[in-house]
Amino acid sequence: MITQWHDFFLTVGGGAAALAGLVFVAISINLDIVLCDPTHRNRAIGTLAGFTAAFLICAFALMADQGKRMVGVEWLVIAGTGAYIYVNGYVKAVKTGGSPEGLSLIRTVGGTVCYAAQIIGSILLILGYDIGLQMAAAAMVLFFVFTISGAWLLIVGAHKSANK
Repeated sequence: MITQWHDFFLTVGGGAAALAGLVFVAISINLDIVLCDPTHRNRAIGTLAGFTAAFLICAFALMADQGKRMVGVEWLVIAGTGAYIYVNGYVKAVKTGGSPEGLSLIRTVGGTVCYAAQIIGSILLILGYDIGLQMAAAAMVLFFVFTISGAWLLIVGAHKSANK
């Protein structure tokens, strides 16, 4: 069953690694600005964590001789950690008074729903329900909308901060 998903995990994992690298470069170029603003700093952490989580899930799924339950356990741990980082970053940015540009509750809820669907899907996979893999995979791909747009908002926000 998991072997049928080989191409999916290869494609998504490679894409996540490439995008994480691009975001890392963008952060490096604007490091002083990103570090000075809680919104930028936490968005950078959340964006890198999101791409890293997708890469790790795909890398573990591609390891040989793993059943769907083991992939479900790995997915659960990684998605749970990613969700914590994602939500915690928003809370920290709000509490510490970061720049309001791009600090959207709607975006945070949407991303959190995607993580929650990955967590529920991984639990279903652990319990032996194949639909859990489709659910978790779809949620991971949909989460790219939030991570890519978050990376864009980070770059735009850092640019605006630099030109103030």
